[in-house]
Amino acid sequence: MEKEFEELLESTLRIKEEGIDNKVMSLSEAIRENIKPGMTLHGGATHLVPYALCYEIIRQFWGKRPEFTFLTLGAINHLMIMIHGSLVKKIIATYYGLIYPTPGPDAVFQKAYSEKKVEFEDWSILTFTQRLMAGALGLEFFPTKSLKGSGMEKENANSFLTISDPFGSGREVGLVKAFKPDISLYHGWAADKEGNTILTPPYSENLWGAYASKGGVIVSVEKIVSTSFIRQHSHLVKIPGSIVKAVVEVPFGAHPGGISNTGLREFEHYAEDYDFLVDFRKQAENEKTFSAWIKEWVLDCPNHKDYTKKLGEKRVLHLKGRAHQDAWRYELNSFELSLKKEYNPLEMMTVVAGRRIREKIKENKYRYLLAGIGNSNLAAWFAYYTLKEEGEIVELIAELGFYGYEPRPGDPFIFNFANIPTCKMTTDITNIIGVLVGGQGERCIGSLSAGQVDKYGNFNSTKVGEMLYLVGSGGANDVACCAQEVALVIPQSKMRFLDTLPYVTGIGNNVSILVSHLGVFEKIEGELTLSGYFPSSKFSSPKEIIDNIKSKCSWELKVSKNLEEVPPPTEEELRLLRLFDPRQSFIGKLTPFD
Repeated sequence: MEKEFEELLESTLRIKEEGIDNKVMSLSEAIRENIKPGMTLHGGATHLVPYALCYEIIRQFWGKRPEFTFLTLGAINHLMIMIHGSLVKKIIATYYGLIYPTPGPDAVFQKAYSEKKVEFEDWSILTFTQRLMAGALGLEFFPTKSLKGSGMEKENANSFLTISDPFGSGREVGLVKAFKPDISLYHGWAADKEGNTILTPPYSENLWGAYASKGGVIVSVEKIVSTSFIRQHSHLVKIPGSIVKAVVEVPFGAHPGGISNTGLREFEHYAEDYDFLVDFRKQAENEKTFSAWIKEWVLDCPNHKDYTKKLGEKRVLHLKGRAHQDAWRYELNSFELSLKKEYNPLEMMTVVAGRRIREKIKENKYRYLLAGIGNSNLAAWFAYYTLKEEGEIVELIAELGFYGYEPRPGDPFIFNFANIPTCKMTTDITNIIGVLVGGQGERCIGSLSAGQVDKYGNFNSTKVGEMLYLVGSGGANDVACCAQEVALVIPQSKMRFLDTLPYVTGIGNNVSILVSHLGVFEKIEGELTLSGYFPSSKFSSPKEIIDNIKSKCSWELKVSKNLEEVPPPTEEELRLLRLFDPRQSFIGKLTPFD
């Protein structure tokens, strides 16, 4: 080869170790230069929340009323702080509330909702993602199977409509309007100086928001790496540097959430900080204590280094240790698990729901079982493991991207990070809900919880009038619309079992069965009908038991001709259930609402 060609190879054609465009900034600089009042911000949700970026926005705009519109899959802790500090005028989300140890309404969101201080716009997780997809693809809308018949369809008439299939199938198709936020915020594992960013699965809403954002992306990462490292792991690069405005190195930037190193074993991962989340929940109950908490943990920490220093080395090491694949075994040893205590109504409800789901899977040859949240989640786990013992195959799936997973004992939180290493595939919402639940030819049964239900199986998990906000749809509406069959698991009271719902989160067309803490209700001639009652020592006869069930139902309850007494949980069934919820977060006591 001639010398001139060799020189060309060594100069122009040589692969450079580092990128050319350096976008590395400090946390404060990245926010100061790119975030302006009045913007529509998108908080990207993979299995990570960009907490460090959000905290810096809070610091810089505290007390200035910037009137942000914030798009996020789940409005949780960071949005509660923004509401408290009057940073947002509108939130567009699928879930509003607390997440750990149990999901539920929160005082901050309740106050903002009832006083109309912040506008809440509700979507399901699939339609939220599809709106981002439309924006990313340069479309003005995207088709969907969700929302039909729900309150979200009515409330979002400016962003959702139904049309007849223009290709002549005769079916109706929903259309959702594209999201095009001003800028997106993401936390990733690693990036080079150009902003080419590695994220590990599961991916939840995926990276559609990054591509949909008109002004690009601000990325925080655990570590800045070389471009050669990026090239070696290009299969995990999900955000290209071309759309990144700034990249910031912030180790522990997902805290109090955790981070999975699936596919990237070179880096240490860390678990969710449950103690931190529980304390946050407690302090947020009172405006005064919440203000003090925000001051201590956000406003008085000038930067992220001060925040992690405040966490302390011991806590950081503990969270890294808890992220170990087998850490759950050691935690489980700290619980006193016993069968001496009699089963309670919630344990009865969950076990019976699991039995009925198992029967339906065997009868209808379902391929997938989607686990909802709370007791419906535990019922799905129970059904999965008892089917496995019988040699029956069904794949357990969860909406944020868990496929073929085997839940680990000790923690009933549906997206428990200990379950990620057990997945056969880690993916995203579009694949789980859009394809496996609602795709062509798929066979899926969903197990869901809700706040209220009517006799047709329509359910509400969103709001009750103008004063009480529950939590929103999450993926419940999508599953109700798309799954072949749905089982509901809901404690029973007149406040829950209503003749007319104040709001419809999901329609009941595909709901075939409902299990309460008092009995089993099957869909007969289009109406939920009592088909099984639970034994109770409080009453002297089956008639008294049935009369009590009727008294806790706001509609005129029909009773099946084949009504039967449902046998209580066996010791083996209780042992399995209690392994999953040793703290009794979901199988403990009934609430006053029940």
